[in-house]
Amino acid sequence: MTITKELTLVNKYGMHVRPAGALAKACQKYACDVTVSNAGTSVSGKSVLGLMTLEAPVGTVLTVTAAGDDADLAMAEIEELVRNHFGIADE
Repeated sequence: MTITKELTLVNKYGMHVRPAGALAKACQKYACDVTVSNAGTSVSGKSVLGLMTLEAPVGTVLTVTAAGDDADLAMAEIEELVRNHFGIADE
C-alpha cells in the first residue's frame, strides 16, 4: 500500500530540530518507508538530519509518502503530529 498526502506545516517555526525529531521518532515505529519532500528535495521521514535539510518554514506544504504494509497507520500518526504542532506546546 502506498499513500501520498500534502501536509501544511502549521507550527510556529516550521521544520526545525524538535519537530524533525518527533516526526522521525514516529516514522521509525513503522516498517513502511516514509519519504518527505519539499521543493524537489526528498528525504527519509526516519532521518532527523534529512528532515532538517528540507528548509521548510511555517506554511510549507510537504509531500509525504508512506509505502508498505503499515503505511495507513504511519500516515495517520504523521497527520496527527503535523496537525498538533508535533506535540510541542509553545508552537
